This record gives sequence, structure tokens and C-alpha cells, in this order.
Amino acid sequence: MYLAAVLTCILLGLSSRRYGPALPSFVTGYVGDILWAAMVYYGFRFLLPASPIRRSALWAFLFSWGIEFSQLYQAEWIRQLRAHPMAALVLGQGFLWSDLLCYTAGIAFALLMDYYILNKSRK
Repeated sequence: MYLAAVLTCILLGLSSRRYGPALPSFVTGYVGDILWAAMVYYGFRFLLPASPIRRSALWAFLFSWGIEFSQLYQAEWIRQLRAHPMAALVLGQGFLWSDLLCYTAGIAFALLMDYYILNKSRK
């Protein structure tokens, strides 16, 4: 289930970039970052299935915010690495406060969906 969620987030996130000109500006500006953080959360759930979901959320939060704050570091070697499209998708390009809000929203949304699905499957 979590692997499917990761793949869905990737597909939707890449689609939001690819079809950005045809989408509302809010979607192109923020939804990709929200989906990226949700993907990180689901990735931790996939890798650590026995871990409590709150711990996965904490790891996703620390990872996402850590990546964002790492963008303040601008040595030449990391700028060259970020120039590669795949690395740029993971590492980003430049620090934005709004990304921190998007990551928080994405992880919160994924966590709520996880709670909902887990509770519904137990009934």
C-alpha cells in the first residue's frame, strides 16, 4: 500500500510540473512540494512498516526540512550536483520558507490519510 502511495505521489508530482502551464498557478507553485513531502512520509512507512506512524511523520518532517535547510549551503560541488534534473528533484534548488509550509502540509495530509485508511481497514 505504501509503495503504491509513493508511486502515486511521484506520478502526480511530476505531472504537476509537466502540465504546469495548463494548471492553476497555486497547483504549479505548491502542490509538487506538498506531494514530495507526502511521498517522503509514505517512503518512511514503506521502509519502516513496524514503526509507529507518528515516528514516520517525524522522520519525514526532519528529512524534508533538512533537505530544505541544506539548500542554504551553496558550495560549487553541490550546485553542480543540483544542476542534474534527478538530483534537483530530491535536493531542490534554493531555500524557500513556503516550501517548509508545503512540506508540513504534505506530511500532515499523508498522516491523516494513513490514520483514516488504517482505522477504516480495522473495522
